[in-house]
Amino acid sequence: MLNVLLRHQQPGPGRKPARRGASRPVVRAPLRERLPKLDFSVLKRFAWPLLLVALLIGGGVLYQQLQPYLDRPIARIGIAGKLTFTAPEQVEQRIEPYVSTSFFRVDLEGLRNGLEELPWIAQVQVRRVWPDELEIELNEYLPIARWGDTALLNNRGEAYEVEAIERYRQLPQLLGPERARQRMMQQYQVLSQMLRPRGFAVARLELRERGSWFATLEARAGGQRIELLLGRDHVVEKVRRFLTIHDKTLGDRIENIARIDLRYANGLAVTWLAEADAGTRAAAGGAVN
Repeated sequence: MLNVLLRHQQPGPGRKPARRGASRPVVRAPLRERLPKLDFSVLKRFAWPLLLVALLIGGGVLYQQLQPYLDRPIARIGIAGKLTFTAPEQVEQRIEPYVSTSFFRVDLEGLRNGLEELPWIAQVQVRRVWPDELEIELNEYLPIARWGDTALLNNRGEAYEVEAIERYRQLPQLLGPERARQRMMQQYQVLSQMLRPRGFAVARLELRERGSWFATLEARAGGQRIELLLGRDHVVEKVRRFLTIHDKTLGDRIENIARIDLRYANGLAVTWLAEADAGTRAAAGGAVN
């Protein structure tokens, strides 16, 4: 007899029940994946500004607490540079209003500008040195010319009287009205630039009350001096005319020239040394007689 197992027949001992239908095992996701995720983008958007504000507030509070220890009163001022034409008292007067403040509050720009207003101070450098010191370096102008018999001029036309003026006899001398000092310095610089390439230096420049210009040139080669009568107007053009004629005809005989009159419209008149000596002897003889 055949053993037939019906569909709904219970399985025998030791047998597993047959699976019914197409059932599948259920796999549950991990807990961390099933929890809702937090959006931190909004938090990050506000976190950095809040952190920056906190740092600024904290830094300000820290600075207020440390300020008495950091921002000390100025205790020492060091001055470097050789002062020949500027009195130390002048420098002290310009510094005094600025050093009553503290290390960080001192006005370095105002101090520098105040010192550079002194006639002979050309350049000033000021810097802080921790914790309570200022260093000041002063550079003076070099004297360009003598003004009259007692003073020196810088390149801005500012005069400064000195006691030992004889030490500067090698400098050119400028003579003229006090009101024309800067104008004369400018004229001297222009003429010097024109004459230097030809071997001449301006030894003396004079502007008289009526407005006439007189210059004394010195030849660098032999030390010969020549007087130029320039008149009132067109001084630069007249000196240019002198240089043109010098290059063409007068260059070889310059050592025999005593004076050149350039007050003519289109030419010049030359006074030779022999003529000047004869005139001087005649004048001296007339004075004796």
